[in-house]
Amino acid sequence: MTLQRPLSLITGASSGIGAEFARQLAARGHDLVLTARRTDRLETLAGELREQHGSQVSVLPHDLADPSAPKWLHDTLEQRGLQVDWLINNAGYGVPGTFEANDWSVHADFLQVLLTAPTELAWRLLPGMRRRGHGRVVNVASLAGHVPAPAGHTLYAASKAYLIKFSQALALENQPHGVNVCALCPGFTWSEFHDVTRTRDKMDKLPGFMWLSAREVVRQGIVAVERGDAVHIPGRVNRFIKTFVQLLPDRLALWLSARESKRYRNTGI
Repeated sequence: MTLQRPLSLITGASSGIGAEFARQLAARGHDLVLTARRTDRLETLAGELREQHGSQVSVLPHDLADPSAPKWLHDTLEQRGLQVDWLINNAGYGVPGTFEANDWSVHADFLQVLLTAPTELAWRLLPGMRRRGHGRVVNVASLAGHVPAPAGHTLYAASKAYLIKFSQALALENQPHGVNVCALCPGFTWSEFHDVTRTRDKMDKLPGFMWLSAREVVRQGIVAVERGDAVHIPGRVNRFIKTFVQLLPDRLALWLSARESKRYRNTGI
Protein backbone atom coordinates (compact mmCIF):
# COMPACT_ATOMS: atom_id res chain seq x y z
CA MET A 1 0.00 0.00 0.00
CA THR A 2 1.26 3.47 -0.81
CA LEU A 3 1.09 6.23 1.75
CA GLN A 4 -0.69 8.55 -0.69
CA ARG A 5 -3.80 6.39 -0.98
CA PRO A 6 -6.33 6.13 1.87
CA LEU A 7 -7.02 2.62 3.14
CA SER A 8 -10.59 1.55 3.92
CA LEU A 9 -11.63 -1.52 5.93
CA ILE A 10 -15.15 -2.65 5.02
CA THR A 11 -17.02 -5.36 6.91
CA GLY A 12 -19.83 -7.27 5.25
CA ALA A 13 -18.25 -6.36 1.91
CA SER A 14 -19.46 -9.33 -0.10
CA SER A 15 -22.78 -7.81 -1.20
CA GLY A 16 -25.26 -4.96 -0.90
CA ILE A 17 -24.23 -1.75 0.85
CA GLY A 18 -20.82 -3.14 1.82
CA ALA A 19 -19.89 -4.04 -1.76
CA GLU A 20 -21.15 -0.64 -2.92
CA PHE A 21 -18.97 1.13 -0.35
CA ALA A 22 -16.02 -0.80 -1.79
CA ARG A 23 -16.85 0.28 -5.33
CA GLN A 24 -17.37 3.95 -4.52
CA LEU A 25 -14.34 4.27 -2.26
CA ALA A 26 -12.16 2.52 -4.85
CA ALA A 27 -13.43 5.02 -7.42
CA ARG A 28 -12.28 7.78 -5.04
CA GLY A 29 -8.75 6.38 -5.01
CA HIS A 30 -8.86 4.21 -1.90
CA ASP A 31 -7.08 0.96 -1.32
CA LEU A 32 -9.24 -1.58 0.45
CA VAL A 33 -9.41 -4.36 2.99
CA LEU A 34 -12.55 -6.46 2.49
CA THR A 35 -13.92 -8.86 5.05
CA ALA A 36 -17.01 -11.09 5.13
CA ARG A 37 -17.73 -14.80 5.30
CA ARG A 38 -18.04 -15.49 1.56
CA THR A 39 -14.50 -15.70 0.21
CA ASP A 40 -15.53 -16.30 -3.40
CA ARG A 41 -17.59 -13.11 -3.54
CA LEU A 42 -14.85 -11.08 -1.90
CA GLU A 43 -12.28 -12.33 -4.39
CA THR A 44 -14.57 -11.55 -7.32
CA LEU A 45 -15.17 -8.02 -6.04
CA ALA A 46 -11.48 -7.52 -5.34
CA GLY A 47 -10.61 -8.52 -8.90
CA GLU A 48 -13.19 -6.09 -10.26
CA LEU A 49 -11.81 -3.19 -8.22
CA ARG A 50 -8.19 -3.93 -9.06
CA GLU A 51 -9.00 -3.97 -12.75
CA GLN A 52 -11.29 -0.94 -12.85
CA HIS A 53 -9.57 1.40 -10.39
CA GLY A 54 -6.06 0.07 -9.83
CA SER A 55 -6.81 -0.35 -6.14
CA GLN A 56 -4.73 -2.60 -3.95
CA VAL A 57 -7.26 -4.87 -2.31
CA SER A 58 -6.63 -7.26 0.59
CA VAL A 59 -9.22 -9.99 1.16
CA LEU A 60 -9.47 -11.16 4.78
CA PRO A 61 -12.40 -13.57 5.07
CA HIS A 62 -13.74 -14.05 8.59
CA ASP A 63 -17.01 -14.50 10.43
CA LEU A 64 -17.59 -11.59 12.80
CA ALA A 65 -19.73 -13.86 14.95
CA ASP A 66 -16.39 -15.23 16.14
CA PRO A 67 -15.42 -13.07 19.16
CA SER A 68 -11.75 -13.23 18.12
CA ALA A 69 -12.43 -11.71 14.69
CA PRO A 70 -11.93 -7.98 15.45
CA LYS A 71 -8.59 -8.56 17.16
CA TRP A 72 -7.51 -10.92 14.38
CA LEU A 73 -8.32 -8.30 11.76
CA HIS A 74 -6.48 -5.59 13.67
CA ASP A 75 -3.42 -7.75 14.31
CA THR A 76 -3.31 -8.93 10.69
CA LEU A 77 -3.37 -5.33 9.45
CA GLU A 78 -0.59 -4.37 11.85
CA GLN A 79 1.54 -7.32 10.74
CA ARG A 80 1.16 -6.16 7.13
CA GLY A 81 1.98 -2.57 8.03
CA LEU A 82 -1.46 -1.31 6.99
CA GLN A 83 -3.04 1.73 8.63
CA VAL A 84 -6.81 2.10 8.30
CA ASP A 85 -8.07 5.58 7.39
CA TRP A 86 -11.74 4.67 6.83
CA LEU A 87 -13.65 2.05 8.83
CA ILE A 88 -17.00 0.98 7.39
CA ASN A 89 -18.86 -1.11 9.98
CA ASN A 90 -21.45 -2.56 7.64
CA ALA A 91 -21.80 -6.27 8.48
CA GLY A 92 -25.30 -7.16 9.58
CA TYR A 93 -28.39 -9.25 9.04
CA GLY A 94 -31.84 -9.91 10.51
CA VAL A 95 -33.15 -12.81 12.56
CA PRO A 96 -36.77 -13.58 11.61
CA GLY A 97 -39.33 -14.50 14.24
CA THR A 98 -39.99 -13.49 17.82
CA PHE A 99 -37.39 -13.42 20.57
CA GLU A 100 -38.24 -16.77 22.14
CA ALA A 101 -38.56 -18.49 18.76
CA ASN A 102 -34.78 -18.64 18.31
CA ASP A 103 -32.04 -20.36 20.32
CA TRP A 104 -29.83 -18.17 22.46
CA SER A 105 -26.84 -19.05 20.31
CA VAL A 106 -28.59 -17.35 17.37
CA HIS A 107 -29.09 -14.17 19.40
CA ALA A 108 -25.54 -14.30 20.78
CA ASP A 109 -24.08 -14.47 17.28
CA PHE A 110 -26.31 -11.61 16.19
CA LEU A 111 -25.23 -9.38 19.08
CA GLN A 112 -21.59 -10.21 18.40
CA VAL A 113 -21.88 -9.18 14.74
CA LEU A 114 -24.16 -6.15 15.12
CA LEU A 115 -22.92 -4.66 18.41
CA THR A 116 -19.69 -6.07 19.77
CA ALA A 117 -17.68 -6.38 16.56
CA PRO A 118 -18.23 -2.81 15.30
CA THR A 119 -17.63 -1.43 18.77
CA GLU A 120 -14.37 -3.33 19.17
CA LEU A 121 -13.14 -2.48 15.68
CA ALA A 122 -13.72 1.20 16.39
CA TRP A 123 -11.91 0.87 19.73
CA ARG A 124 -8.93 -0.78 18.08
CA LEU A 125 -8.66 1.51 15.03
CA LEU A 126 -9.62 4.96 16.34
CA PRO A 127 -6.36 5.54 18.28
CA GLY A 128 -4.33 5.31 15.08
CA MET A 129 -6.65 7.69 13.27
CA ARG A 130 -6.40 10.18 16.13
CA ARG A 131 -2.60 9.99 16.17
CA ARG A 132 -2.47 10.68 12.43
CA GLY A 133 -5.04 13.48 12.75
CA HIS A 134 -7.44 12.11 10.16
CA GLY A 135 -9.98 9.31 9.83
CA ARG A 136 -13.52 8.38 8.98
CA VAL A 137 -15.85 5.84 10.63
CA VAL A 138 -19.24 4.93 9.16
CA ASN A 139 -21.47 2.72 11.29
CA VAL A 140 -24.26 1.41 9.07
CA ALA A 141 -27.33 1.66 11.29
CA SER A 142 -30.92 1.94 10.07
CA LEU A 143 -34.07 4.02 10.05
CA ALA A 144 -35.32 1.21 12.30
CA GLY A 145 -33.18 2.68 15.07
CA HIS A 146 -35.25 5.88 15.00
CA VAL A 147 -38.79 4.46 15.03
CA PRO A 148 -40.72 2.20 17.42
CA ALA A 149 -39.64 -1.42 17.20
CA PRO A 150 -42.25 -3.88 15.88
CA ALA A 151 -42.72 -7.51 16.80
CA GLY A 152 -40.31 -9.89 15.10
CA HIS A 153 -36.63 -9.37 14.32
CA THR A 154 -36.58 -8.39 17.99
CA LEU A 155 -32.96 -7.33 18.35
CA TYR A 156 -32.57 -5.59 15.01
CA ALA A 157 -33.98 -2.14 15.81
CA ALA A 158 -32.38 -2.22 19.27
CA SER A 159 -28.95 -2.90 17.79
CA LYS A 160 -29.35 -0.10 15.25
CA ALA A 161 -30.45 2.36 17.96
CA TYR A 162 -27.26 1.46 19.83
CA LEU A 163 -25.12 2.19 16.77
CA ILE A 164 -26.78 5.60 16.40
CA LYS A 165 -26.09 6.66 20.00
CA PHE A 166 -22.61 5.12 19.89
CA SER A 167 -21.81 7.10 16.74
CA GLN A 168 -23.04 10.35 18.22
CA ALA A 169 -20.77 10.00 21.24
CA LEU A 170 -17.79 8.96 19.12
CA ALA A 171 -18.36 11.90 16.79
CA LEU A 172 -18.17 14.37 19.68
CA GLU A 173 -15.09 12.69 21.14
CA ASN A 174 -13.11 12.40 17.92
CA GLN A 175 -14.00 15.31 15.66
CA PRO A 176 -11.53 17.62 17.47
CA HIS A 177 -8.83 15.13 16.46
CA GLY A 178 -9.71 15.16 12.75
CA VAL A 179 -11.81 11.98 12.85
CA ASN A 180 -15.43 12.07 11.67
CA VAL A 181 -17.91 9.40 12.79
CA CYS A 182 -21.32 8.95 11.19
CA ALA A 183 -24.26 6.60 11.74
CA LEU A 184 -25.72 5.96 8.31
CA CYS A 185 -29.43 5.10 8.70
CA PRO A 186 -30.98 3.81 5.48
CA GLY A 187 -34.57 2.71 5.18
CA PHE A 188 -35.66 0.10 2.64
CA THR A 189 -32.69 -0.57 0.36
CA TRP A 190 -32.47 -2.84 -2.66
CA SER A 191 -30.16 -5.68 -1.56
CA GLU A 192 -30.14 -9.35 -0.59
CA PHE A 193 -31.15 -8.54 3.00
CA HIS A 194 -34.82 -9.45 2.56
CA ASP A 195 -34.01 -12.62 0.66
CA VAL A 196 -31.95 -13.81 3.61
CA THR A 197 -34.74 -13.00 6.08
CA ARG A 198 -37.31 -14.67 3.81
CA THR A 199 -39.48 -11.55 3.55
CA ARG A 200 -38.96 -10.76 -0.14
CA ASP A 201 -42.58 -11.58 -1.05
CA LYS A 202 -43.84 -9.05 1.50
CA MET A 203 -41.25 -6.41 0.64
CA ASP A 204 -42.14 -6.49 -3.04
CA LYS A 205 -45.64 -5.23 -2.14
CA LEU A 206 -44.27 -1.94 -0.77
CA PRO A 207 -44.45 1.08 -3.12
CA GLY A 208 -41.35 1.91 -5.11
CA PHE A 209 -40.95 5.41 -3.65
CA MET A 210 -40.04 3.86 -0.29
CA TRP A 211 -36.89 2.25 -1.70
CA LEU A 212 -33.38 3.54 -2.38
CA SER A 213 -30.58 1.83 -4.24
CA ALA A 214 -27.45 0.80 -2.37
CA ARG A 215 -25.57 3.15 -4.70
CA GLU A 216 -27.54 6.18 -3.53
CA VAL A 217 -27.36 5.17 0.14
CA VAL A 218 -23.58 4.89 -0.03
CA ARG A 219 -23.18 8.09 -2.03
CA GLN A 220 -25.06 10.02 0.63
CA GLY A 221 -23.18 8.24 3.41
CA ILE A 222 -19.79 9.26 2.06
CA VAL A 223 -20.92 12.87 1.66
CA ALA A 224 -22.35 12.87 5.20
CA VAL A 225 -19.26 11.53 6.96
CA GLU A 226 -16.99 13.89 5.04
CA ARG A 227 -19.27 16.77 6.04
CA GLY A 228 -19.05 15.77 9.69
CA ASP A 229 -22.65 14.61 10.20
CA ALA A 230 -22.94 12.36 13.25
CA VAL A 231 -26.18 10.84 11.90
CA HIS A 232 -27.54 10.74 8.38
CA ILE A 233 -30.83 9.33 7.07
CA PRO A 234 -30.75 8.94 3.28
CA GLY A 235 -33.90 9.86 1.38
CA ARG A 236 -36.60 12.46 1.96
CA VAL A 237 -39.27 9.84 2.59
CA ASN A 238 -37.17 8.24 5.33
CA ARG A 239 -36.45 11.58 6.96
CA PHE A 240 -40.17 12.39 6.87
CA ILE A 241 -41.01 9.06 8.51
CA LYS A 242 -38.53 9.68 11.31
CA THR A 243 -39.84 13.21 11.97
CA PHE A 244 -43.51 12.17 11.73
CA VAL A 245 -43.11 9.29 14.18
CA GLN A 246 -41.28 11.46 16.68
CA LEU A 247 -44.20 13.91 16.72
CA LEU A 248 -46.71 11.20 17.62
CA PRO A 249 -47.57 10.15 21.18
CA ASP A 250 -45.63 7.00 22.06
CA ARG A 251 -48.69 4.77 22.29
CA LEU A 252 -49.98 5.87 18.88
CA ALA A 253 -46.54 5.51 17.28
CA LEU A 254 -46.17 1.98 18.65
CA TRP A 255 -49.67 1.01 17.45
CA LEU A 256 -48.92 2.38 13.99
CA SER A 257 -45.61 0.54 13.88
CA ALA A 258 -47.29 -2.73 14.89
CA ARG A 259 -49.94 -2.34 12.19
CA GLU A 260 -47.59 -1.40 9.36
CA SER A 261 -44.90 -3.93 10.24
CA LYS A 262 -47.24 -6.81 9.44
CA ARG A 263 -46.61 -5.96 5.80
CA TYR A 264 -42.92 -6.81 5.95
CA ARG A 265 -42.11 -8.78 9.12
CA ASN A 266 -42.23 -12.52 9.71
CA THR A 267 -43.11 -12.40 13.39
CA GLY A 268 -43.80 -16.05 14.01
CA ILE A 269 -46.67 -15.06 16.33
